Amino acid sequence: MNRRTINAVIIIGVLSIVSILMVQVFWINRTIKAQKDAVIIQERQDSLNVRQFEESVRVALRNTVEEIGNHHVDSSYLYGAVKQKSSNYFLVDINENLHPYYLEQLLKRTFYEHNITQDFQYGIYDCFNDSIVYGNLIRFSRDSMYAPATDAKIGVTSPQLRWKRDGHYFTVYFPEIISQSSNEIVVSNSPWLYFSFIIIVLLIFFAFSVSVIIKQKRMSEVKADFVNNMTHELKTPISTIGLSSELLMQNDFSKDPERLKKYAEVIYKENKRLEEQVERVLNMAKLDRNELDFQVEPVDMHALIEETAENFRFNQTLTGGEIVLELNAERTIISADLVHITNVILNLLDNAVKYSEDPTQVKVSTKNKNKGIEISIQDNGIGIEKEQFKQVFDKFYRVPTGDRHDVKGFGLGLYYVKLIIDKHGGKMSVKSKLDQGSTFTFWIPTTLN
Repeated sequence: MNRRTINAVIIIGVLSIVSILMVQVFWINRTIKAQKDAVIIQERQDSLNVRQFEESVRVALRNTVEEIGNHHVDSSYLYGAVKQKSSNYFLVDINENLHPYYLEQLLKRTFYEHNITQDFQYGIYDCFNDSIVYGNLIRFSRDSMYAPATDAKIGVTSPQLRWKRDGHYFTVYFPEIISQSSNEIVVSNSPWLYFSFIIIVLLIFFAFSVSVIIKQKRMSEVKADFVNNMTHELKTPISTIGLSSELLMQNDFSKDPERLKKYAEVIYKENKRLEEQVERVLNMAKLDRNELDFQVEPVDMHALIEETAENFRFNQTLTGGEIVLELNAERTIISADLVHITNVILNLLDNAVKYSEDPTQVKVSTKNKNKGIEISIQDNGIGIEKEQFKQVFDKFYRVPTGDRHDVKGFGLGLYYVKLIIDKHGGKMSVKSKLDQGSTFTFWIPTTLN
């Protein structure tokens, strides 16, 4: 998948998400508007019902006052007797010695006549105590009409109650008449929370998809580079072997055994090199499948480093390369696979040589740290940019070498090193500055010795 295709996928994805969000916003706005319209209509209906209820209560209370006065109150007094404090609370002025039980029966009858079927509670002002004495809550039902909510405490509803107190007014309260704010209805059913959740899910999914596509593209490019490098690495020894074999077949070297031996050595070395390259790739596949067998045994890291350093000095004699050992660790025995841990040291030294200018300067140092041994391999090479630190241990990844094209490899060395160190319970890290060299450090737990 090329860059143009990825850009097209991203653009189409963004347009799709924007379209979905626009449709969602459109329908949410329409839903909210419909809810508000429904609430307004309901409020108007409720308001009309409340006004009708209030008017019915006022008429019923005026009739009650008129009946209390035995039809001898003048009309002007009746007009101002009923005062509405709220939609569910009314106050009625009287100038009579009014018995609570009589008032209750009168209220029940007048309310029924005016089709008022709401629960109510009344209270009579007591001049002697300067307080209001309330009756029980009266509930309406189809079977018993109006009846006290409970029989446990009759209170002032008893006809045997002796009541000889002046009362200037009484009150009537309807507890079921409660208004509701339209804002609460709209907010409680608001779809914006759902919309926000959808946006977050879509953005997470889109970001994840794009990251997967980019990673797949990068992996595809890296694998393509690996195939190219591997083809080049394998083609060179195959060509050398083919050329040497052709010379051996076309010429008679029976009288020149030295040249015969030389071509045979070339074929043997190139074949060995080819075998090593193939084995390295196969080992990577086995490591990925956890099929690589480890023969764990005690390994003295100082002895291994010194032996490897000797081989390094021998191979670098012609180029003037130098290796310095600073072996300061006191506990040096680890439990490891000798072959693979040796390959770790060899790979790191090989990288130090490949990415360094002649003469190669390498320093290997050790120290004990956190119940283990820490080994650092420092070179004077071209260095690594900080942005590439996280990638140097990736499979098939090769550090760019600028104008240099003589650095060979598959991009498997550091990946192999990291896997081996991890499987031994260790840790791997790198420090580097561009044009100032690199330091690769790994830590492995030691065996008590």
